[in-house]
Amino acid sequence: MASLLELKEIFRNADAVCFDVDSTVIREEGIDELAKFCGVGDAVAEMTRRAMGGTVTFKAALTARLGLIRPSYEQVQKLISDNPPQLTPGIRELVSRLQQRGVQVFLVSGGFQSIVEHVALQLNIPTANVFANRLKFYFNGEYAGFDETQPTAESGGKGKVITHLKEQFHFKKVVMIGDGATDMEACPPAVSIKEQEF
Repeated sequence: MASLLELKEIFRNADAVCFDVDSTVIREEGIDELAKFCGVGDAVAEMTRRAMGGTVTFKAALTARLGLIRPSYEQVQKLISDNPPQLTPGIRELVSRLQQRGVQVFLVSGGFQSIVEHVALQLNIPTANVFANRLKFYFNGEYAGFDETQPTAESGGKGKVITHLKEQFHFKKVVMIGDGATDMEACPPAVSIKEQEF
């Protein structure tokens, strides 16, 4: 585990900081909250437990859980308005301090674009700095799947996003802060700081 001095040095030298969102920037896991809201919380939680064993790819687990939830556009919007994501204590101050120092801040999440963009607005992070999964809906608002072309829809996707950011903006050092296996997959190309360390 890094010391406080080492952490300060990592942040001081960062060109950009990427944050995982679920259970890192916010207290909740977005897919679990959506499942509860849609009345299938227990079944999805069981699928999540099985997926954590590492025998299922991220995309397969996401497909299965969303296939069970089948959220409508209206349900997603109502979840955000009735149960908005709760920011983790201290995150607003951390993001603000990074931005004041000219450090680019990104949200890189396996969660859902509409929820993550809501979080970004609370933190004054431009929506262009959000990388997350996009739900698809039919014209009548019914669930139509998710955009499987998004890098965050698959294992190793966060690393692809960071590689893209380094190439696009010529960042030398990108820090990834998260709490899960998909965050560790992003390191390298990013420098990792596990959530428990800060």
